Amino acid sequence: MSALRRFVDKIKPHFVKGGRFSMFQSTFEGFETFLFVPDTVTSGSVHIRDGNDMKRTMIMVVLALIPALLFGIWNTGYQHFLAVGQEAGFWQMVWFGFLKVLPIIIVSYVVGLGIEFTFAQIRGHEINEGFLVTGMLIPLVVPVDVPLWMVALATAFAVIIGKEVFGGTGMNILNPALTARAFLFFAYPGDMSGDKVWIEGLKNGEGIVDGFSGATLLGQAAQNQTTFLNGIGEPITPFQMFLGNIPGSIGETSTLAILLGAFLLIYTGVGSWKIILSVFAGGALMGWILNIFAVNEFMALPFWQHLILGGFAFGAVFMATDPVTAAQTERGKWIYGFLIGVLAILIRVLNPAYPEGVMLAILFMNVFSPLIDHYVIEANIRKRLKRAKVQAN
Repeated sequence: MSALRRFVDKIKPHFVKGGRFSMFQSTFEGFETFLFVPDTVTSGSVHIRDGNDMKRTMIMVVLALIPALLFGIWNTGYQHFLAVGQEAGFWQMVWFGFLKVLPIIIVSYVVGLGIEFTFAQIRGHEINEGFLVTGMLIPLVVPVDVPLWMVALATAFAVIIGKEVFGGTGMNILNPALTARAFLFFAYPGDMSGDKVWIEGLKNGEGIVDGFSGATLLGQAAQNQTTFLNGIGEPITPFQMFLGNIPGSIGETSTLAILLGAFLLIYTGVGSWKIILSVFAGGALMGWILNIFAVNEFMALPFWQHLILGGFAFGAVFMATDPVTAAQTERGKWIYGFLIGVLAILIRVLNPAYPEGVMLAILFMNVFSPLIDHYVIEANIRKRLKRAKVQAN
């Protein structure tokens, strides 16, 4: 690392003000701070000093996403070989999934970081590290069969329209990764829903076993099926639902892998356990209420199964806890998360055209989180003023 440090110091004068490549100063500083901890410090007495900067925070979220990513890579290969009726070993499934998932990740990062670097250069600002997480989230919330040009278009839309027009990282009102998914869902619904987008090769049908179905469990539930089946008609157990070897978006199927990431986020203090817990509580309560008034099989689905199906767990852990778009007050976090859980299950069950509601629920509550914080703060002010009057009397 010392040799690399000397090389960076040697070329640095060319990128500072007055150097030959000063117009690329933001880009150079972005690479330098990615490789080495910056030496800038605060000097005023009003700052709280902490060794955890944004780069470390973002990297911690990426690490928390690794279990879901690795399982998604394996599950991509597993679902493919199940569809073609071939026996395959563990590493053969992993290698197949790796070759399918890697291009989606590369496109997401190349397009997103390219736009981030361009905006930083134009504005003369430092490059924000926020896309380190967004670039990983976008591939994990899309089907494996999504065309790469759609990933590029959705990423550009999310970065430009969902974030940069508001001023960049920290100023956006909507979660960028969910903005990308919402764009794809409403612009290209045929490539984001149905039974043929979740398994690589199912759309072209080449070599697929006759009668194989790629329907997700939520898709089956929306059709009021009482027993969930895999692609070849075998019953799926609740343990398999929890483990995640079922059709779905790349990183959303395994609740186990997602909870491993949740533990890391909570342990390091990066993710709010209050939001995560309240999302699950709201979803469980709404599912239980629907069980009471069940008039069809989907409403009768046990409330706890809602928590391990679709993107509910992934949204609760990695999307709802976005520190920029979530509620900031402690009481507001409970309200914000609880309403996300309630709305997610409500949309999922009562909207037969869209059996997955967590995306819309989080985006909707992103818009209302500032309002929640406002009323929580106002309530605290009124309570303290009332307490002060009582003490004065």
